[in-house]
Amino acid sequence: MLQRCTNMAWLRGFRELRPMLHLLLPLTIHWIAEEMTVSVLVDVTTSALCPGDSTCSKAIYINGLQQTIVGVFKMVVLPLLGQLSDEHGRKPLLLFTISTSIFPFALLVWRQSEEFVYAYYVLRTISNIISQGSIFCISVAYVADVVNESKRAAVFSWISGLLSASHVLGDLLARFLPEKYIFAVSIVLLIVCPVYMKFFLVESMILAPKNDRESGCWAKIVNVPQQRFKSMRRAAEIVIFSPTLRGMALVSFFYELGMSGISSVLLYYLKAVFGFNKNQFSELLMMVGIGSIFSQMLLLPILNPLVGEKVILCSALLASIAYAWLYGLAWAPWVPYLSASFGIIYVLVKPATYAIISNATSSTNQGKAQTFIAGAQSISDLLSPIAMSPLTSWFLSSNAPFECKGFSIVCASICMIISLCLACILKPDSNWSNDIEGSTETPLLNDN
Repeated sequence: MLQRCTNMAWLRGFRELRPMLHLLLPLTIHWIAEEMTVSVLVDVTTSALCPGDSTCSKAIYINGLQQTIVGVFKMVVLPLLGQLSDEHGRKPLLLFTISTSIFPFALLVWRQSEEFVYAYYVLRTISNIISQGSIFCISVAYVADVVNESKRAAVFSWISGLLSASHVLGDLLARFLPEKYIFAVSIVLLIVCPVYMKFFLVESMILAPKNDRESGCWAKIVNVPQQRFKSMRRAAEIVIFSPTLRGMALVSFFYELGMSGISSVLLYYLKAVFGFNKNQFSELLMMVGIGSIFSQMLLLPILNPLVGEKVILCSALLASIAYAWLYGLAWAPWVPYLSASFGIIYVLVKPATYAIISNATSSTNQGKAQTFIAGAQSISDLLSPIAMSPLTSWFLSSNAPFECKGFSIVCASICMIISLCLACILKPDSNWSNDIEGSTETPLLNDN
């Protein structure tokens, strides 16, 4: 009986993905291309900025500064992109956001000197402001347009599983490709993605014609800021006046505050403490990715009808706390591998979060709600490096007040404990009362 339920849940999730093939294929290629650069970037930036050193405080601080700048601007840009996707369609916004990753990596293909690494950081910062989080949020809104509410959790989990599978493939390429070819291959794959979307992706929204032909050029210029302000206020009202969305905004904020702080310094911490290089980084990332494929594509679709998104969310948050403690207190090179194993469970935070938000949001406000909460998360990207970068650098130095090189990671786990407490008191609901009459778009819901 259990085997039958497992097969049905798996096949049902797979069947729901078929109408989204032309979305998921370029997204998968994009994620592979970005992931294959992650493990080698640490070596490239360290070699360029601190030649001959295994620890590079300059790189840690620049990464922290980059994350802070991205966090500042994402607070505005993410909700704006979500509103535009609700009003003008998903496809043009996906094309725009997915194309921005091409330019920073093109610089590293050209040269990897100190000057080019600094230029990379500038372009990558701009790219992250536009694309980081927005690609997935707009894709989630696309899914909500074509998939019914009862089936979204399984589909979101499948898409997250594809993200994990992409990371595994990217890490495999990084593990076995010579370092000098990694960025060149990545650029080719990044260019393929928007080209494929342009020709094959079908718009998921039926947009009503705009009635502004009689307006003059000046009137249009004046109206644009007013329309953006009204749309931003509407997005804020949708989240603030919904207990579920308001609670999820807080849960997401504190979780991202801890996890983004850890991710910004983790590879540099492992390189300084245990001498890890791109091979060990790739092994850790592949280990998490392979397990994540199983948990997101098989485990969540089976468990969700039985226990619901809230139980899955709380369990995943608990696993993220264990993940942080083991990394922060790692006493031997094998401990990071044990810690990474908890990533198999904590990756369920994202699909559970997207499902709760989507089910509590009206069909015409998916982009607004998802990206507004993602914008609130970006505040954490602003705050976490302010503490994590100097704290990590301090405890990795010889001037540390006591011996605990991962103390900053242990501190970051406090934020995830707060997130778990908030998730435990959350009462998810389904709220379709916010539908806007006369909306300019109509989702193409799939009733199959």
